[in-house]
This record gives sequence, structure tokens and C-alpha cells, in this order.
Amino acid sequence: MKAIVANKFGTADVLQLREVAKPTPKANEILVKVVATTVSAGDIRMRSLNVPLVFWLPARLTLGFTKPKNPIYGMELAGEVAAVGAAVTRFRLGDAVFASTLAQKFGAYAEYKCLPEDGLVLTKPHNMSYEEAAAVPIGGPTALRLLRKGNIQRGQKVLIYGASGSVGTFAVQLARHLGAEVTGVCSTANVALVQSLGADRVIDYTQADFSTRLERYDAILDTVGKFPKSLVSPALAPNGRFESIAKLNTKQSVEELSFIKELIEAGAIRAVIDRRYPLAQATEAHRYVEAGHKKGNVILNVV
Repeated sequence: MKAIVANKFGTADVLQLREVAKPTPKANEILVKVVATTVSAGDIRMRSLNVPLVFWLPARLTLGFTKPKNPIYGMELAGEVAAVGAAVTRFRLGDAVFASTLAQKFGAYAEYKCLPEDGLVLTKPHNMSYEEAAAVPIGGPTALRLLRKGNIQRGQKVLIYGASGSVGTFAVQLARHLGAEVTGVCSTANVALVQSLGADRVIDYTQADFSTRLERYDAILDTVGKFPKSLVSPALAPNGRFESIAKLNTKQSVEELSFIKELIEAGAIRAVIDRRYPLAQATEAHRYVEAGHKKGNVILNVV
């Protein structure tokens, strides 16, 4: 099968389209024919190993010292069940599914991927394309976890920094769904997008610093991991909460993904797609995401 392989760490040029062995599902696994996956900031960090010095050793232990332990990146996917193991009961041949591969050594930049049937995999939302569904399994549940940690309640004033990113676009919609009064922070080019997602107000960070304004918020959610609490404290109301993706537990759950799927099928939230690339152009897709200007999600079409 075809896959994008990185045999060393470095720039986007380390990504190569190669023929690799097609996996065979174990008794409790399904084999997914991947239709679409994404290029995320997490993929960029893994490929480049561009992490703060304090995380250098943990990153090397997890990802590899001299070369990647798992040379096929890709943290989420959508596709079709192409084979099922003998013990599988939840899925059938031909089922359309979407999944996170974080706990499965990544691997979505390939034509096929094996996943345990009790893993973070569900049937695809019926009202989404494969491209849209591929953009959900990381950003949607992460945004939900961030809002839950912030204990967002109806009527609260909530500010979301990084409102136009893959996590931020979901966070804005989820906060509105919960009944919060939402202020999004983004660049000039993304103001209209964030407004279209339901933000009550949008602050263009190139024109104004939200932390120096008179407005006070019940919760500030940093979906980028850029700010320490000390910098945003002046913008918090008394007893206000500050939560950052940088300090979020990365452990995922099927419940979170199921909750997001229900909201998608109810028409309450949607995935935002910026650009689409064929699998063979993974290098170009990585360069675009690494530049830091993407809106929502960047898709790699495998089929």
C-alpha cells in the first residue's frame, strides 16, 4: 500500500511517498481503507521534534532518538471498513467510520490502518463527508475537554483564544451550544469565519490586546497553548477560570467522541476545512500548516 513515511526527523522534506506492507487485522481489529486524514500541529511537532527544552527527553523517549519510532504520521482519519477480525462484533464490512489514532501509534497517512474495535472509532456522522469527518476526532473532543475543564455554564462570558484553529473552531461552537456569551480572538483574515461559527464578538489580536481591555470574562480558554495565566489574569472576572490546551489531559474517551458526533448529527456544530491536498502532496500540506495560518483543518485525501 502507499503511505507517507518519515525515516528521520527534520523539515517537511523528510516526508516520502513509499510502498509499505498492508496491515492485517488481528481478531479484535478492523482494517480501515483510509479516505481522508488531516495535517495537524501535532504532526508538525512530531516530524520536526520542535519542542521546548524541558520536553526534549520525554519527546525523544516517546518518538525516537535517532529516527521516528512510528514513521507514518496522521492522528485522525475517516474511511471504510475493508476487513474485520474474527472476534469483531461492532462493525461490518463497508461501514463508514471515523477515528483517532493517537493510541494506535498514529499511521493515518496510509491507504490502510488497523484499529481495535473497542478503540476510539465510531461510525461516521451521517451528515458529514469523509473529509469533514476526518477533521473531528482530535479537535472536537479536545475542545469539549477544554470547555468541561473550564466548567462553562449558560450565560457566562467566555473568551476563546485561537478561535480560528482546529480546536478553536470547535470550542466557539460548543461554547455557544452551551449558552455562553462567546468572544473569539483571531487574526484579521479570520474574523468573518469566527463570526460565522456563532461568536458574539471577535477581537482581532493584530489590532487589540484582549488582556488590556476593560471587559472581564468568567472563563478564558487558550486553544493554542501560548499564554501563561499571569498574562491573562487582568481579563478574568473574580473567580474566573483560565484553562490552556497546554495543560490539558491528552487521554481521549469514546464518550467525548460520541457526544461530538451527536451534536454534529443534530446540526449544532460542523468541521471547518481550510485546504485539501492529495496524499502525494503531504510535504506541501505540512509546509502550509507549519506556516501557522491555517483556518480550522487541512485535509489529506488518501483515496
